[in-house]
Amino acid sequence: MPNSKAGTKKDQMMIFPENKLFHYLRSGKFVALSSDWKHASLPLRFDYELIVVTEGTLFLRYMDEDFSVSEGEYLILPPSGDNRSGFKKAYCSFYWSHFTIDMEQFPARVSKEDSAAYQRASCYLLPQKGTVPRPQRMIVQMKQLQDLERNNYPDITLNAAMTAIVTELYGQLLSELPKDSDPIGNKQVYSDIVDYIRLNISENIKISDIANAFGYSPKYLSHLFSVVRGTSLKQFILSQKIETASYLLSDTDQTVSEIAALVGFSDMHNFSRAFKRVTGLTPTAYRNTYAKRLLYHT
Repeated sequence: MPNSKAGTKKDQMMIFPENKLFHYLRSGKFVALSSDWKHASLPLRFDYELIVVTEGTLFLRYMDEDFSVSEGEYLILPPSGDNRSGFKKAYCSFYWSHFTIDMEQFPARVSKEDSAAYQRASCYLLPQKGTVPRPQRMIVQMKQLQDLERNNYPDITLNAAMTAIVTELYGQLLSELPKDSDPIGNKQVYSDIVDYIRLNISENIKISDIANAFGYSPKYLSHLFSVVRGTSLKQFILSQKIETASYLLSDTDQTVSEIAALVGFSDMHNFSRAFKRVTGLTPTAYRNTYAKRLLYHT
């Protein structure tokens, strides 16, 4: 069992070796039945647990630390001899996955100050807790993993899917960092644009609308975004709408027409065409494929 390195408990970084598959164990979605729910005291001996909260706040105590994980945030728990348990009652819902990985000589986590040495040793590091930049995308992948398990896919497929989820989180966090190659130096403007799109996802967002909101010309704003992001602003707007729609299709009972409206499409046919162009499936086919989930109540 990997041991967690002693030291400060702030800014803990989880270590994962590159070029290794995780060993998937189990996963599901949990929904509390009321605001009086508190996480039971349960062991986590040899497993890692990845949690992504979709509603409310999860209050969890583990290894003498109290974690408050809110909607859109994640938490990774390393193996230990301790139990994880709730320290406060609250309503919440979250997706969870358990996995193991052969860490060889590496510890499960280290303090942020010690992380550089492990990065040089063919490892990648994730903050133990943080915000998921694109939670809908990650949740859809967790739903797809559950679908694979329900349909009796082989271990190699489940292991690869579990690995893809953690590396998706790593990729999302890395993509949010400023790029040294950004000659304009407008990372903050880029972040504000992304926030604007996510906050106005239910609108028919036009580049001219965003340009007016930030006081730039549409041409300049599109160029700035492409330089920082590496993709066009128009493509990014569409991708955010499709990611949100994918999440709603797989995790809610809202109709396809309601979901189309929620992501800014006034015409169902345009929504269906756009969705199929990006995902390869119609909205209905996507829902039929990925709407199953392993749901737990306690």
